[in-house]
Amino acid sequence: MPFNSLVNMAYVFLGVYWLRSQARAPGGPAERRRARYLKDVFAGMALVYGPVQWLRIGMQTQPTAVLDQWLTLPIFAWPVAWCLCLDRGWKPWLFLAVEGLSLCSYSLALLHPHGFELALGLHIAAAVGQALRIQGRHGNISSGTYLALGVLSCLGFVVLKLCDHELAQWHLFQQLTGHFWSKVCDVLQFHFAFLFLTSLHTC
Repeated sequence: MPFNSLVNMAYVFLGVYWLRSQARAPGGPAERRRARYLKDVFAGMALVYGPVQWLRIGMQTQPTAVLDQWLTLPIFAWPVAWCLCLDRGWKPWLFLAVEGLSLCSYSLALLHPHGFELALGLHIAAAVGQALRIQGRHGNISSGTYLALGVLSCLGFVVLKLCDHELAQWHLFQQLTGHFWSKVCDVLQFHFAFLFLTSLHTC
């Protein structure tokens, strides 16, 4: 429990780091402002996610669990919107449509016991699909490396979380559980998503 709580600080540090970083984009001031907006919204999500995780761990209530899930989906949806912006240009209605659809998808959790897992799986598939598409159109070796590391981190996040109880039989996962390592992978996928998406602004 202490380690699962402490790892949430990494989300806060990650959010602060990327909020303070400079957005680089070719073109004039308008393009740089848009690149900064895309980065800062995602960084703000990371910054908020850490305290939400602390609330869930500390309170262990249904509302805090729902809040955690409710925030997770738009976080995974933002890279989809970011990729669409890089591919199709600045269209604010597109952000609203993607994030609105993401929030509506939470209704799957109300319809089936595994509805949230289905919604999250669809978000992950959409994010990876859009990332591969934008890499193919505008990427380079550097962005491809960030994408590969991000996908590996995402895979670690999913597998370690799903296999948490099974992994507990192994000594390696008794002090630092699969849940803990899944959160480490989650922070890493966040960071590699930033590196991938911001690098495409400079391509």
